[in-house]
Amino acid sequence: MSKFDKHFRMNEQDAIEYVLEKLDFFDDNAELQSKEIGDGNINYVFKVWDKNTNKSIIIKHADTVLRSSGRALDVNRNKIEAMVLMQQEKLAPNLVPKIYKYDSVMCILAMEDVSAYHNLRTELLKRNTFQTLAEDITTFLVNTLLPTTDLVMDSGEKKDQVKEYINKDLCKISEDLVFTEPYIDYKGRNIILKENFEFVKEVLYDDENLILEVGKLKNNFMNNAQALVHGDLHSGSIFANETGIKVLDPEFAFYGPMGYDVGNVIGNLFFAWAHAYVADVDKDEELNKKEFLDWLSRTIEEIVDLFIYKFNNLYKEIVTDEMAKKDYYRKWYLDSVLADSAGSAGLEIIRRVVGDSKVADVTTIEDIDKRVKAERLLINIGKEMIISRNNIKNGKDFIDILKKHLV
Repeated sequence: MSKFDKHFRMNEQDAIEYVLEKLDFFDDNAELQSKEIGDGNINYVFKVWDKNTNKSIIIKHADTVLRSSGRALDVNRNKIEAMVLMQQEKLAPNLVPKIYKYDSVMCILAMEDVSAYHNLRTELLKRNTFQTLAEDITTFLVNTLLPTTDLVMDSGEKKDQVKEYINKDLCKISEDLVFTEPYIDYKGRNIILKENFEFVKEVLYDDENLILEVGKLKNNFMNNAQALVHGDLHSGSIFANETGIKVLDPEFAFYGPMGYDVGNVIGNLFFAWAHAYVADVDKDEELNKKEFLDWLSRTIEEIVDLFIYKFNNLYKEIVTDEMAKKDYYRKWYLDSVLADSAGSAGLEIIRRVVGDSKVADVTTIEDIDKRVKAERLLINIGKEMIISRNNIKNGKDFIDILKKHLV
């Protein structure tokens, strides 16, 4: 009988024993080492490697409770993540880690080690640029989202898929932290600088029209089972190097509005922009700062415009629904996706500033006056994206909003 026949929370030595017993991955003479490298709030992530060859594998392990708070959480999330990554690998080859095994008893996902790639959020904070980012992330978005819609899939198969990917616990987290609490702090979990509290109260809490628009987006999130979305596609879930990207951690995946993924990507790039914008630099670094901000602005524009271009091309190629094949229908459909994308970008921006799930792009701004400035800029940008989402049609429209609120 194996110790892994019943679920328990693993440690580093357990990860080594698991790999040896359950996976045919390393040579018989391998000398394995293990380290827990997870930096998230939910799962445990072990890197296991052979110290002789440096060959390595990642073991992602779900416990019955959140590692951050100890709150109970359905372990089925790892199953969903495994299924999503395997499907995404078929739709967007080489843009996600390979999956070697999913273990439903230990709730383990054994997957490719992508340590040759680096956390995009961290890299952007260093002002590193990636020339293929827009090309790669838009290929991922279009190729994983559009083929999982009713426009392409058999409607019966699609409904079966929706049921298969029900992710109620993690969707509830998003419903609270993204859509509700930044505007109605009914659980008292928002974390706001005292210097910005009155600003937040006036601009967010007291704006009934904004709250109504956010409520509409929340209703769409909860009821529009449009495509199989990643569900948490922030810049910490994208790893990059000079050759490409890997998209990780789709544990929040479910069938929802595809603009939610697109908007999360866009919104997170504005954090990197704001962080660099308020930073003090000496004369020698001034040119580097300007070049980085220019690259980031171009990249935001390119992501939106390349998404539109690739979406239109793939749409014409693979859509099977007869009504949807009409050009006017395609235009209407894409316009709705772009509106959802803009709204979702705004939601992501505001919730990371006001809510309790912060991003390093904001929290590492040590000068309080500069952080206040960056937060207010981000909130104003995010709010306009939400309110004006139906008028945002291309990448330039996003950058125009940014420029409008620079003071």
